[in-house]
Amino acid sequence: MNSGIDLQGTFIESLRDLGIPAGTAKAIWMPLPMVLMLIGATVGVLVATWLERKISASAQQRIGPEYQGPFGLLVPVADGLKLVFKEDIVPAKSDPWLFTLGPIIVVIPVFLSFLIVPFGQNIVISNVGMGVFLWIALSSIQPIGLLMAGYASNNKYSLLGGLRAAAQSISYEIPLSLAVLAIAMMSNSLDTVDIVNQQSGYGILGWNIWRQPIGFLIFWIAALAECERLPFDLPEAEEEIVAGYQTEYSGMKFGLFYLGSYVNLILSSLLVAILYLGGWDFPIPLNLIAGWLGVSELNPVFQIVTAALGITMTVFKAYLLVFVAILLRWTVPRVRIDQLLDLGWKFLLPVGLVNLLLTAALKLAFPFAFGG
Repeated sequence: MNSGIDLQGTFIESLRDLGIPAGTAKAIWMPLPMVLMLIGATVGVLVATWLERKISASAQQRIGPEYQGPFGLLVPVADGLKLVFKEDIVPAKSDPWLFTLGPIIVVIPVFLSFLIVPFGQNIVISNVGMGVFLWIALSSIQPIGLLMAGYASNNKYSLLGGLRAAAQSISYEIPLSLAVLAIAMMSNSLDTVDIVNQQSGYGILGWNIWRQPIGFLIFWIAALAECERLPFDLPEAEEEIVAGYQTEYSGMKFGLFYLGSYVNLILSSLLVAILYLGGWDFPIPLNLIAGWLGVSELNPVFQIVTAALGITMTVFKAYLLVFVAILLRWTVPRVRIDQLLDLGWKFLLPVGLVNLLLTAALKLAFPFAFGG
């Protein structure tokens, strides 16, 4: 298996060759991936909001943005500037501290979750052993911020939206965790890099989506519900509760909710690509490609090219799922709150349990195919 290019090791070694001590070289390296992560996530949001407009326009037989820059690419930049400079209003009888902390608590865990997303064999900020469960733990913090924002607004519609957000998150985190457990059982690991490596070697035929089709559907539905995307955007249903927990927010505080929603969508799409679609793997195994080209897998140029293409594959798979999520938003009607909770507790939860037990049985019966 191609181990990929080690960016961290190469960077630190290059600095040491310049006479910089090893400790200082590591200290210089540490902030770089986090800065790149913040820039990448922010740019990803800009792309996602542009796609939202273009895909919705196409679904409704409209043109969409085209005059603000080439193909309307500057529309997301204008959105960001508007939110930054818009007046920040705090309701008179609200709790100002909780009102301010709410959007901060919502957005920080989403950005921190990018720490465990691998874009290549060694292209990951923090390769922790329980990466997927770290993401689930961090995503569990988000409803606290939503509930805090709804309560602090001193508005009955906001409070109802915050309560709905908490109920929705709890309902769908359990089926999502069961789907992750099935993947962990097959991979014998919760490390995102190990999960991708377990799918390597057979190209598209080795991807987990073929062995876990039910788990894939459970995870994707639960991820959409966690992101509060249509048809699951009940916490901010405009017809019923104005805009839910966002009702009293303006300026950059509202912008943080907006940012968190789209970053969460991109993060969820990346994790689906990693868990079920082979992550950075190609549909054709790399060793076959190296054999056809007549080069060694350890060739430095081949490693650099495959690392770059691996990042491209991960991002491509993620944005393919973002496209599906946006298309769903503009084609599927919103469900009712009782339908949303019934789907989570009465359908996805038992199906997730059956899928986990079935995975365990298949692991014992066919260990060569299910990671025995």
